[in-house]
Amino acid sequence: MAIAKAERLMNLALCLLGTRRPLSKRELRDSIEAYVEAFRPGNGAVGSEDSFNRMFERDKDDLRELGLVIETVESLDGEVGYLARRDSNRLPPITLDAEEAAALGLVAKVWQQARLAGAASGALQKLRAAGLPEDVDPYEAHGALEPHIPVHEAAFEPLMLACRDRRPVAFDYRKATAAHPEPRIVEPWALECWRGHWYLAGWDRDRGAERVFRLSRITGKVRTRSGKFTAEVPDVVTVRETVASWAGETADRSALIRLRSGAGYPLRAKAVSVRELGDGWDELEIPYGHGLDAWLVEFGPDVVVLEPAELRADVVDRLRAVAKG
Repeated sequence: MAIAKAERLMNLALCLLGTRRPLSKRELRDSIEAYVEAFRPGNGAVGSEDSFNRMFERDKDDLRELGLVIETVESLDGEVGYLARRDSNRLPPITLDAEEAAALGLVAKVWQQARLAGAASGALQKLRAAGLPEDVDPYEAHGALEPHIPVHEAAFEPLMLACRDRRPVAFDYRKATAAHPEPRIVEPWALECWRGHWYLAGWDRDRGAERVFRLSRITGKVRTRSGKFTAEVPDVVTVRETVASWAGETADRSALIRLRSGAGYPLRAKAVSVRELGDGWDELEIPYGHGLDAWLVEFGPDVVVLEPAELRADVVDRLRAVAKG
């Protein structure tokens, strides 16, 4: 069915792009084989005029969502027609110098170990066809650099598609302080990578609020749900700021911890001050924001939280949840 719809949309797009005058729905219905086959006389309810109108409107909306500019023109006698002018649907020529091509090559190389590798390689091939200089190899221009974003979570691909298609999703999610996962229904906005971990920002329908989910804590399959988004999607910058805050990148106070000597170098890099305590321990003052408790737990017995008390309690709760399995 998906192939049939794609073929129908392609034929409709070709008709609208190929005509020099607006075509009415009746003309399009008689010209496109998929419409002729589906709505030929004798097909009963399937072949009704209302069914065709609904299908045509859906197809037209799908093409517009894909970026095709379709004009609606009304003739002097009141008949409505449709066309897609080539000049309105033609992108300007793409010209890239060696540095720009190298930058795109590095971006594409990021995804060579992920499910987006095919799309990244295909995009570079299209740029070649559009005039990318043949003497520029975007994969080798900076061969010393090997940028990679790890994508190990099975939830990444279905969530990426759900973000793209604006489809609500359902999944089971285990909070760091919980022993068992809970069901969530989320309107996904965007995926962001922080400190090597992937996060999903979206609208949690059950809680009626914005939430951020770490993909590694999603258990089982991600299931798409029918219906449209109920909450407004913020701009990309706002989503990134939200993920940064939930991932512990935004700090508004300080925390005091003990850290085993020779351990926890990422914590030492962020420390405001470091004091040797002796007996193999140091005392660090570090920025404290949302998500710090989850980060500290990753260092296990090498870290002891001294203050504030609420941070210490959060770390203890997380460790207890881990111990419970």
